[in-house]
Amino acid sequence: MTPAIGGLTNRHADHSLAIWRNGRVTTMQVRDGWEPREGWSIVTQGDTIVWLGPANQLSAEHRRGIEIEHDLDGKLLTPGLIDCHTHLVYGGKRDDEFEMRLGGVSYEEIARAGGGIRATVAATRSASTAELLDSACRRAKTLQRGGVTTIEIKSGYGLDFETETRCFEVARQVGTVCGLSIRTTCLSAHTVPQEFAGNGDAYVAAVCQWLPRWKSSGLMDAVDAFCDTVGFSLEQTRRVFDCATKLGLPVKCHAEQLSLQGGAALAASYGALSCDHLEYLDDVGIAAMRAAGTVAVLLPGAYYTLRQTTPPPVAQMRRAGIPVAVATDHNPGSSPLLSLPLAGNMACTLFGLTPQEAIAGMTVRAAQALGLKDRGVLQPGLQAHFAVWELDHPREIVYWL
Repeated sequence: MTPAIGGLTNRHADHSLAIWRNGRVTTMQVRDGWEPREGWSIVTQGDTIVWLGPANQLSAEHRRGIEIEHDLDGKLLTPGLIDCHTHLVYGGKRDDEFEMRLGGVSYEEIARAGGGIRATVAATRSASTAELLDSACRRAKTLQRGGVTTIEIKSGYGLDFETETRCFEVARQVGTVCGLSIRTTCLSAHTVPQEFAGNGDAYVAAVCQWLPRWKSSGLMDAVDAFCDTVGFSLEQTRRVFDCATKLGLPVKCHAEQLSLQGGAALAASYGALSCDHLEYLDDVGIAAMRAAGTVAVLLPGAYYTLRQTTPPPVAQMRRAGIPVAVATDHNPGSSPLLSLPLAGNMACTLFGLTPQEAIAGMTVRAAQALGLKDRGVLQPGLQAHFAVWELDHPREIVYWL
């Protein structure tokens, strides 16, 4: 069977009642498990689910009002997948660095020599807004064909006020052009740009001056920081989080990817929505994340591409009851991955997630990582975001390569 048909965000503009009938539905609600329910139907009004269940239980009231019908012909229907960590807006590519790493040069060595994030910053600054939008939309549509209906897009490849602003604006436009739901996260604290070389504190001060302007213009939904040896120190990260918190913005953190810096525990102390990567997460970080209810976002694409050998401590996180999400981390340097189902497969194969954990990690847990309570499962009152698959069982979503 051909795996994915794609992500569908229901947008009947006239708010008429529509039915999606003759499907095999996996709701991802805990009470339903994840076995497909045969012969179920879903009724939507506009972009909201108003009823779902066995077709023979559809009320006469709902039946009379239905104006649009979609016959699923027995196909599998799940919540739309949510890619809760991407860097989708950027210029250029870094295939040369891929070759360099295979020749033995480390990610850190490339970054310190002016490559890595800084190389993409230069390409992004020189790209026109139209070029950035065109390339981002092509990537987004590829993700959408893999069942994705919601994407988080981080800034962080402009690293000056003007270019970061353009990247936010492009990210918002991607949603309109592609029919996707987009969440934007400020990752201006990604690395220190060349014009601030050797003065990370001054750059952090600049970022903290920019944040209120982006907040007032409605361009961002959350604030992130890369707390690591090639990013920012704990104290610098704390300054960014203090500023975000004063503005009423939730925080996230690239933490413990290349080394143990304590970023996860710091972020959790701010009630972070998520901490991401986490290869070197320790017991202190696990305890802090558990206490805060912070989601662990696993990014196996970067782990694979960088040929890392220390996987995130999934067993310990599982025992602690930390919710686990999975994302592509799509970016041109360390994770040029444009398939969320493949990221789920990698999370199972490389990190030891079960298929059910991986699917939850791309739906309900991914929604939690973005602070979204209106999607990730199928139930009345939530968003009508679906993915339709020519598959027999949802585990096949992460089985097919």
